[in-house]
Amino acid sequence: MSITLTLEQERIVQNLLATGKYRESGEVIQAALTLLEEYGAQYELWIDDTRSKVEVGIQELERGEGIELDVVMAKLRTKIERAGKSV
Repeated sequence: MSITLTLEQERIVQNLLATGKYRESGEVIQAALTLLEEYGAQYELWIDDTRSKVEVGIQELERGEGIELDVVMAKLRTKIERAGKSV
């Protein structure tokens, strides 16, 4: 396989090589691909977790366990006001 890098990508690879952490460009590309693969796996876990939480929330709402919007908004306003005062 042959890959053509943009000038910016080449600059990044060269900068990483200059740190001495990598001996050749292939190592830089491998590290990047490994991180991309890990990111994808973590993203899928996040998606699954989010879907589960949404499902729990829907079930709670169906049982009447929800909180009225005006109550939620009032709590948010209070938190924002407190955060502004602590800055």
